[in-house]
Amino acid sequence: MVLKEPKRCTSCNALLVEEGFTRFPCPSCGEIIGRCGFCRKKGNPYTCPSCGFTGP
Repeated sequence: MVLKEPKRCTSCNALLVEEGFTRFPCPSCGEIIGRCGFCRKKGNPYTCPSCGFTGP
């Protein structure tokens, strides 16, 4: 199975082009999560689109 890397933040839907963004596997299912620098700094919650796992 090939996982697609997200092009948008999972929390706020911003494009992942600014400095400070990250992509990482969901701790629950391994789906790739994208986070923009703003949401990372603020600790905004995200929800995995595949399994519904929620994290800070």
